[in-house]
Amino acid sequence: MAGPGYGKRSAPAQLPRTERDFAHLPAREASIAAHLDRLPEGADISVKTLAKVLPYGQCALRTALNRLQDAGHLRRGSECVARDECLLWVTRTFFSRTARDDAWWAAFTRGDAPPQEHRQRPTRSRAFVLLAALGRTAPPLTLSAADCAALEPQVTEWFERGATETELLHALTDGLPSPVHHAAALVRRRLTDKMPPERVAPAPPRTLLVSLECSDCRAPGSEQALTGGRCGPCRGEPAARSAGPDGAVPAEGVRERMAEVRAAMSHRR
Repeated sequence: MAGPGYGKRSAPAQLPRTERDFAHLPAREASIAAHLDRLPEGADISVKTLAKVLPYGQCALRTALNRLQDAGHLRRGSECVARDECLLWVTRTFFSRTARDDAWWAAFTRGDAPPQEHRQRPTRSRAFVLLAALGRTAPPLTLSAADCAALEPQVTEWFERGATETELLHALTDGLPSPVHHAAALVRRRLTDKMPPERVAPAPPRTLLVSLECSDCRAPGSEQALTGGRCGPCRGEPAARSAGPDGAVPAEGVRERMAEVRAAMSHRR
């Protein structure tokens, strides 16, 4: 995981996951995209970290991430977030399983809520899925669909208290008696007796400003000016000096706003 406030951030309103999500990409980019898609929020997805777990070098990963950006799956930039005592600039990599065009990323950067593009079919909760798969980890604890539904609220409460799936599996499967006469009753008893205390989570930071970067020169700019994630000069075009028709802020305006926010941060200190 990245440091607090950094790392991967998933884009909203994505389509449900399927086996064909990245079929339009070359094999290397498709495998990297599938790996990023399954990482949790806040995961460290720098090329240095990815190179430790994927069979590609840092140069190959850097090229692949640029291609994912070209395809509309990824954008990189910064956010200014407000904590209790200070303003902080954090590095973000925004990832979308569903490929997005430049207009969508422009709306996202301005803070406009993207429209819900689909109606998802009802899916099983994280708690139900863990219970349904419990028999794969510990065959004596194989549960029926009715058992999973009945025990689902208790597992959900564990998750709400900050427990991880690994912690839950250890609590349910360590030191099982032999034989297990009633799997559902044993799981219910362990969920009750081993319920962890509530963990107080820190207040999440408030995002004040999002500024995406050109994938080539890393200059900040509005997404309207970053067609395909690249600024005009890096595409061989003259630099724009006025706002676009939709009111997007040009790169110069973003730099000025960033300076204002940093100045406010220094005063608060």
